[in-house]
Amino acid sequence: MNQTTFEKLQYNELKQLVKSFCVSGLGKQLLDKLTPSSNLTVVHNRLHETTEARAILDAEGHVPFLGVTNIDHTLKNLEKGIILDPSELINVSDFLRGCRKIKKFMQDKEFFAPLLASYAISMSEFKSVEEEINFSIKANRVDAAASRDLKRIRNHIETTEEKIKERLAKFLNNSANKTYIQEFFISKKDDRYTIPIKASFKNHVPGTVIEISSTGSTVFIEPNTVTKLNGELASLKAEEAIEEYQILATLSGLLLENIQAININMELISQYDMVFAKAKFSKHIGGLAPTLNDHGYIKLVNCKHPLLIGEAVPLNFGIGKDYRSLIITGPNAGGKTVVLKTIGLLTLAAMSGFHISADKTTELAVFDHIFVDIGDNQSIENALSTFSSHMKNLSEIMRASNNNTLLLFDEIGSGTEPNEGAALAIAILEEFYQMGCITVATTHYGEIKRFSEMHHDFMNAAMRFNSDTLEPMYKLMIGTSGDSNALWISRKMNMRETVLQRAQAYMENKDYHLQRVHEDKIRKPKIVKVQKQDNYAFQKGDRVKLLDYNDYGIVYQEMDPYNNIAVFYQGNFMEVNVKRLALEVQANELYPEGYDLDTLFVDYQDRKLQHDIERGSKKALRKIQKEIRKDRG
Repeated sequence: MNQTTFEKLQYNELKQLVKSFCVSGLGKQLLDKLTPSSNLTVVHNRLHETTEARAILDAEGHVPFLGVTNIDHTLKNLEKGIILDPSELINVSDFLRGCRKIKKFMQDKEFFAPLLASYAISMSEFKSVEEEINFSIKANRVDAAASRDLKRIRNHIETTEEKIKERLAKFLNNSANKTYIQEFFISKKDDRYTIPIKASFKNHVPGTVIEISSTGSTVFIEPNTVTKLNGELASLKAEEAIEEYQILATLSGLLLENIQAININMELISQYDMVFAKAKFSKHIGGLAPTLNDHGYIKLVNCKHPLLIGEAVPLNFGIGKDYRSLIITGPNAGGKTVVLKTIGLLTLAAMSGFHISADKTTELAVFDHIFVDIGDNQSIENALSTFSSHMKNLSEIMRASNNNTLLLFDEIGSGTEPNEGAALAIAILEEFYQMGCITVATTHYGEIKRFSEMHHDFMNAAMRFNSDTLEPMYKLMIGTSGDSNALWISRKMNMRETVLQRAQAYMENKDYHLQRVHEDKIRKPKIVKVQKQDNYAFQKGDRVKLLDYNDYGIVYQEMDPYNNIAVFYQGNFMEVNVKRLALEVQANELYPEGYDLDTLFVDYQDRKLQHDIERGSKKALRKIQKEIRKDRG
């Protein structure tokens, strides 16, 4: 597989949709890395996982993923020797608890999900580690009960802080200090307790200035009466930090001892999250696992494009049994490209372990390669035309293909002279057929259709088209040839019958009519006499040349007393002196008699709005009222 295939078939969009059903970043991360497998056993296993997960969802309705988050970054820090902070330890504890619950949940489902239940056997439980973390960490900080020393230190901190507050309260309540105090409260600055003092009295209060306010009017002073206690408090805080660090280091070490088993748990949880996301997607689309084979046989029964479930017309399709190449014909916008994308994306989905929306008799093949040539591949960077780019792509595909390759080509051979394009397309299709590839191609070329009718291992198909309504029906009819319906559509559009009959004859043979046109039909040159510009009075609607711009405009308003003329130029009105204009064509030569010249200066939207207002359209009136309210606002 290559990125072009994934892009053209919208495989990455499908993965994004499945990712939306993940409950954590773990499953999303695994889905990002997921690619289709060409190993039949691996694909069988992937689909079986999804089927079992779907059975669990149908029976239980949910899976207990509560608390399971991506702790990959945390574990990497742990392996680097970084001590985890309290919040990180709690996350790991929650993750381990989630693993324990998932393990029990999955082991209870062994009867109808034996494969998924077997994965839980490899999952380790760390209940004692969880309990140790939850005992030591509470409210995202190390709890005092985590160690005897920490409890003692915090008790001393509380006692010291109470003493400091008592002495400062006494300072505040002393009437002798009332004059000096700016605000009557205790303020903590840089972990030191202070009193806000008026700057002008800072020398009247014995103590240390800890901070000055931004205005300079207040100084925060630590009175001498609490200096010693504040020092003791700082020392206790340092002891507290050392003890907390020791506790965090011990807990981190406990996790590091079990890092390998925890990593295995994370891999298993990631797998479970991804598999159940696939199952939720299956439930969302009413999907199922198709039958698989490795010999190129595809049988689609009432299948829908995975990204168009609600609106897609079911596709019935087959290839690889009675024929190995299918040529699809039909009108533009008839759904041919959607058919190619549906076949390709359903195959990629199944090879990735995704269920598909289909009948249970559907069968899909597992391929080594899936290559596509869809859309306009014109390359500006490499100066390649659309045709050159298609040929470059097909050449690269040919070199990489083998006899277990699915090829999807849209409008093969197009972009060049039809005879050469058709001949080249047939030769390319033959080469891929001889290589043993399974090929589905769309075309407009009749020669390719005729070749397909003659070859025993090729089959034609057509997109159904409603000839009464000229609308595509988006249904594939295998075994019949379609055409572009050009003549039919032209007849519906009242094209002259003589033209259609002649076109039909040209399709059957190349006996072109080469008679020259009669002299009476040839229009003779018409001489238009124009007055000299010096004496000519410009009229509304005249096409004039603006000499300063070397460009053309339309006269909107005739000459004013100052010899200026209003000209409509590039959507704007501008005044131009008559000497700066040259007549190009008079209005009476440009427009028929009675033509409303005002329409030249009003765009379509304004004319339509005016017409709607005149006929009493409520929608138009609401639009005007809305604009009035907007202007007032």
